[in-house]
Amino acid sequence: MYAPQEDTALLSTALADEPLAPGAAVLDVGTGSGALALAAARRGARVTAVDVSRRAVCAARLNALRAGLPVRVLRGNLFEPVRGRSFDLVLANPPYVPAPGAHRPPRGAARAWDAGGDGRLVLDRICHEAPGMLRPGGVLLLVQSALSDPGRTVDCLRSAGLKAAVTQRQRIAFGPVLRTRVEWLRERGLLSPDESEEELVVIRAEQPV
Repeated sequence: MYAPQEDTALLSTALADEPLAPGAAVLDVGTGSGALALAAARRGARVTAVDVSRRAVCAARLNALRAGLPVRVLRGNLFEPVRGRSFDLVLANPPYVPAPGAHRPPRGAARAWDAGGDGRLVLDRICHEAPGMLRPGGVLLLVQSALSDPGRTVDCLRSAGLKAAVTQRQRIAFGPVLRTRVEWLRERGLLSPDESEEELVVIRAEQPV
């Protein structure tokens, strides 16, 4: 788990722009500290938050308690704890940073950002599973790096029958993780020699009514 950063802020902006009826069922998958879950709960949504990290689950529960907001926080791997349920809105800020040594699963704190050699270890699972979690008219809001191929995410979601597009973009300075991988990313062709910033994008995908 790590403190909310620019990707959380960007997804929070997309959430603020999204119409959300009182009592709407919202899922925040990979909730971390629970920042997005709390933002949805403040708008009157019925929020379930999920994270695989025990520390994140404890932090999200504590933050919800402190805020006096009724967020249900569950521990589990992505959608496993909510199988059989459907939602009006699914929020996802998954690990998406390409990582060397992709044959080894990430461990410890790195689970919050490392996502295999192409950055899609978790993104592809969300693309395949999230459409089945959405009610008719339901929306998925997902944030990722341009390094992990947003076009592939959009194509995958469209192939599942959703209306999907990039709706938000923001360029940010490399964080501490990416700064240690610049040369490796350039060798892989994921960064050009003159690039010194990372682009974050929000993808919005809607289940047809």
